[in-house]
Amino acid sequence: MTPENPAADKRPAPPGPPSSSLKRIVAASLVGTTIEWYDFFLYGSAAALVFNKLFFPESDPLVGTLLAFLTYAVGFAARPIGALVFGHYGDKIGRKKLLVLSLMLMGGATFAIGLLPTHSTIGSSAAILLTTLRMVQGFALGGEWGGAVLLVSEHGDAKRRGFWASWPQTGAPAGQLLATAVLAVLTAVLSDAAFLSWGWRVPFLLSGVLVGIGLWIRLAVDESPVFKEARARAEARKAEAAKVTGDRQVEKMPLVAVLRYHWKDVLIAMGARMAENISFYVITAFILVYATNELKLSQQTALNAVLIASAVHFAVIPAWGALSDRVGRRPVYLLGAVGTGLWIFPFFELLNTKSFGAIVLAVMVGLVLHGAMYAPQAAFFSELFATRLRYSGASIGAQFSSVAAGAPAPMIATALLADYGTSTPISLYVIGAALLTVVAILCAKETRSRDLTRIGEDDALDAPAQHVPSPADRPRKAVKP
Repeated sequence: MTPENPAADKRPAPPGPPSSSLKRIVAASLVGTTIEWYDFFLYGSAAALVFNKLFFPESDPLVGTLLAFLTYAVGFAARPIGALVFGHYGDKIGRKKLLVLSLMLMGGATFAIGLLPTHSTIGSSAAILLTTLRMVQGFALGGEWGGAVLLVSEHGDAKRRGFWASWPQTGAPAGQLLATAVLAVLTAVLSDAAFLSWGWRVPFLLSGVLVGIGLWIRLAVDESPVFKEARARAEARKAEAAKVTGDRQVEKMPLVAVLRYHWKDVLIAMGARMAENISFYVITAFILVYATNELKLSQQTALNAVLIASAVHFAVIPAWGALSDRVGRRPVYLLGAVGTGLWIFPFFELLNTKSFGAIVLAVMVGLVLHGAMYAPQAAFFSELFATRLRYSGASIGAQFSSVAAGAPAPMIATALLADYGTSTPISLYVIGAALLTVVAILCAKETRSRDLTRIGEDDALDAPAQHVPSPADRPRKAVKP
């Protein structure tokens, strides 16, 4: 942990930008995250519905679904790499440039998936190409999340940071809503044969149009003022040191500094993600497998349930974010983690009724409780790290945990269902994740009142540990008379 500066913490928080400017920044982050999550979730839905038939047709249906989810998980494996690369350069050159790049990478990969030949055309090479493009998606998303939430957190009013920073978080349910809505419309108007033949490509190709809109909005926003201020201070200190001593000043790589000063915060962020990430993918991705394979319901039933619940999820996230400004990040996060662990058994019981209303209720309550974790997460993670390490720290904590949490969640749930033929082991799996998250949040301090400028911590990063003496400073050997 980096030493705190008590005097800096007592300073009044800097005023936020004008309301119209902040709303434009929030809109830019929200549109970008919506498009990127649309691309990412679209793949998950397609993996559950059609990729097993198009890219792994020689496998048993359930095995084919597992293989399709394996390519889905590859995207999560690439997310930590994206977090490292984007976090490094985001802390070096700024948030905005990296956000533009991530959007272009994600949109390009998704559009290319819509053009891919399938197994019937080029054989196993189709699965290899699909996996490669999925890795590009994961790499881009690994860098997107941290930059998007930081851009809002570092621009916004400190007293309402939880509320404003929660809006980029609504990009996840908005992307899920958009992806599910497009798939629901296509499956409703097309026959199964037509959807399998060409209809599945339409939502992927649509990404090209969405990316153009997102770039137009995102290019219009300014760089984070908190980042520019921290960077200017660091450059001024280096210049002053060079004039006084003539020594070189070597700046630590953000990754090295994060692991030195913020290792505990990284672990807290990773633990906080476990229940949030696992429950989300069980509720929104695995449900498509459970409803169609286990309950023998139509794809449309499961998609419509997720569609309705995602709309509610979108609406409650800002409300949870606002509540975290009033009572703190930890109480709201704990409510979501405990509630998720308690709800998972009723969740499957409601699904097993095969009643559409009960299924909608199951998914909706699950996502509302998920929102209690997801909404304060943006402000909470931003407040854990010093400005010049914030992109790296928040991204590493969020994305490295996704490899152990969200990536294998649909596969583990599918495998447990195949082995045991019941949802009970899946429920225990989610409860275990909830317990890990509760422990992580209890180990954290409340961050709601922290000043994101945190000058004391940023000064510590330029301490003598980064000072490299010049040759003139090296001690000389004594000369005998």
